[in-house]
Amino acid sequence: MTLRSALEDLRSTTLGAISGVFRKLEYVAGLRTPQGDYGHWGLARVHGAAAEKALEQEHRELMATILATPISVLLEDVQRSSEDEQLTPTQYLAKLEAKKTLLPSNPGPGSERHLNSVLHALSALVTHQSDANRPTS
Repeated sequence: MTLRSALEDLRSTTLGAISGVFRKLEYVAGLRTPQGDYGHWGLARVHGAAAEKALEQEHRELMATILATPISVLLEDVQRSSEDEQLTPTQYLAKLEAKKTLLPSNPGPGSERHLNSVLHALSALVTHQSDANRPTS
């Protein structure tokens, strides 16, 4: 048996089964309690206290990845993620925008505004694509 760190285990096993950076962010953010702790029973059972640190680190890295990724790549991710969730891209983005827990604790100055602007830009692009694909009479 190969020994892996909690972060390697999280990435390869748990997050490896989830497609899309937004869906991964949703998943990890959903593991955070209202008190700011992270809980993942299986990861904690195998790795102890290192599991919570791995979850927090991955949450920060997923957020940093999203904020550094070109909007065109994120648009493709939204389209795939919405299909996986059986939602329209507009519905999926509305779901993301409604979640107030996507950011990690103490995300850094400007991160919330940056994320909101990315989600807003993606919503505008999705709406524009939808309008462009609508037949005219």
